[in-house]
Amino acid sequence: MALSRGLRCCQRVFSWIPVLIITSVVLWSYYAYVFELCLFTLTNTLEKVAYLLVFHVCFVMFSWTYWKSIFTPPASPCKKFQLSYSDKQRYEMEERPDAQKQILVEIAKKLPIFTRAQSGAIRFCDRCQVLKPDRCHHCSVCETCVLKMDHHCPWVNNCVGFSNYKFFLLFLSYSMLYCIFIAATVFQYFLKFWVGDLPNGPAKFHVLFLMFVALMFFVSLMFLFGYHCWLVAKNRSTLEAFSAPVFVSGPDRNGFNVGIRRNLQQVFGEDRRLWFIPVFTSQGNGHYFPLKNRSSESHNPLLANEDMWEESDDGSEEGSLVEDQDPSVTIEMEE
Repeated sequence: MALSRGLRCCQRVFSWIPVLIITSVVLWSYYAYVFELCLFTLTNTLEKVAYLLVFHVCFVMFSWTYWKSIFTPPASPCKKFQLSYSDKQRYEMEERPDAQKQILVEIAKKLPIFTRAQSGAIRFCDRCQVLKPDRCHHCSVCETCVLKMDHHCPWVNNCVGFSNYKFFLLFLSYSMLYCIFIAATVFQYFLKFWVGDLPNGPAKFHVLFLMFVALMFFVSLMFLFGYHCWLVAKNRSTLEAFSAPVFVSGPDRNGFNVGIRRNLQQVFGEDRRLWFIPVFTSQGNGHYFPLKNRSSESHNPLLANEDMWEESDDGSEEGSLVEDQDPSVTIEMEE
């Protein structure tokens, strides 16, 4: 037991190494750009002020989105998806797999669950003891089920999912903007140092290396950002891109695709003024999502009688998953 705890502790410590690497590179780039380039190399005051102003705007937005991606905890299923004490006893006492599956089917009838496991059974997490909502997966690193899990990213040491997917996309976009701005403004001084028009000194190394690092990160981020833009347009997660979600009617990669406009709104919200600001504006609560087609999956008794869903087990649970006219609950076919 002590050895296991020690290994987990070491794993948690080492998991911060990628974040420390990124932080160190960014802090060095700040020093190299602000001090070595702007303060020690540039002679034109107007150019110096303009560069510093735009750079700090990019730097603040990059840092803000990176912070939100790292420290926004992944959202987990609410208590409604946990087995009640009586259901848990029934499930654990039943030894027949088919009977256990039937118990889960009965419980799932009260929940907005439309996806299934590859075998066709209700998706259930033995470790978290919860019925998995649509698009929810268990992360072995975070040791919890994550709503609309996309992937576990070591560079933010966090699961990217429903609660921080918008922040992650903004982090990628502002990272690209940060890199391309540095590369564009450093380029002419990179050439001057390269051909010897500027004297050798500490600034030369920083400017030359800054150019290479900015371009290298920009190229890698460009491919990653482009891939996630495609995922958002198709309303898929990284996991769903590799393994199509399974419905009662079978696997369907486009099961949650309700059109580009609504797909974007699910991630960024309806207010476009807040799309590029790292505040949470995603639609819904991550427990269920509109389906592409009005099929048999969408005819769940729950949606026909919201009182079944809103009524809590003890009558005291605050809030409900179904909000009045929540756009993420409306299930309809988009023409």
